Amino acid sequence: MDTSHQEFDRLRAVTEFDESKAGVKGLVDSGVQKLPRIFLHAPQDLPRPADGRRSHLQVPIIDVGGIDDDGGRRREEVVAAVREAASSWGFFQLVNHGVPGDVLDGLVRGARLFHEQDGEAKAGLYSRDFAKKVRYECNFDLYKSRAANWRDTLNCIFDGSIDPREIPSECGEVIVDYHERILKVADLTHALLSEALGLDPGYLKSIDCAATQHLVAHYYPPCPEPELTLGTTKHSDPSFLTLLVQDALGGLQVLHQDRWVDVSPVPGGIVVNIGDLLQVVSNDKFVSVQHRVVASREGPRISVAVFLNPCHGEERLYGPIEETLSEENPPKYQELRMMDYISYYLSKGLAGESAVEHFRL
Repeated sequence: MDTSHQEFDRLRAVTEFDESKAGVKGLVDSGVQKLPRIFLHAPQDLPRPADGRRSHLQVPIIDVGGIDDDGGRRREEVVAAVREAASSWGFFQLVNHGVPGDVLDGLVRGARLFHEQDGEAKAGLYSRDFAKKVRYECNFDLYKSRAANWRDTLNCIFDGSIDPREIPSECGEVIVDYHERILKVADLTHALLSEALGLDPGYLKSIDCAATQHLVAHYYPPCPEPELTLGTTKHSDPSFLTLLVQDALGGLQVLHQDRWVDVSPVPGGIVVNIGDLLQVVSNDKFVSVQHRVVASREGPRISVAVFLNPCHGEERLYGPIEETLSEENPPKYQELRMMDYISYYLSKGLAGESAVEHFRL
């Protein structure tokens, strides 16, 4: 069967949508009642009605308040909980982490204000140039994916060279404030993960695994046919670590023991998920797992994630941590540079096999 015409039609539809710079929000504002074809996912990739409805399974919630009380015993308990969650789930939620609830709420409100402003105001930031520190886009892999996801995204890359004045005024102040606060949460989380590997608390920070912080503010509008698409297709993250704030709507799901489990919003909680690169350096002691966001007639859903990574141009080689290896635990991955990993990840898009398998020995 000749599919060239179908492929050409898809490319044309994608290009026309992309060049509109209106994003998914623009489609909703236009009153669309049926999904454009580029958003239709294959039936086998779509959620089933029962997915996520398993009340006996819950992503671990870890309270880090007063972590250094009780002469170190409390910290040992938290490290043990982090070790178990990172090795079995690849996801956990932190509470009492030091970021006030009103800051988290303000962050979500600011993201919503940006995405819900007039389309022409956002269009000037719309770009597929990954070198831009601040940009707005719809689906970074729009031209590579089999089907587009029902979301728009504001990107802010903090690598020491961003000009905070470039961040849109609707959310700039709250994003800069949150960025300063989340770095402290990142330091604590990296320390706990280092200790969980039997290493010095400062180990992961010392290898520059959080030198770049890529903040994304996702906007998932209400969807007229949520059973035909996804907010975010299943994937694992190309990061060392991801820290996520989500609103009360929900929709994030993690694959655990071959079942999709809801990551239910917890007031004041920050979701932590292990990224691909941490799975590599931990030599599979920690797992980077598949997760997704389901579409919904309700909305919008707002989430703000911070991906923690080395600088993209970093020449340092990352591989299984030598101090944790032995004859019984030989390296399972080749050493890799951050830029090589990201290039491979971007070349394949979100969908498909985890990118870490490409580097497995």
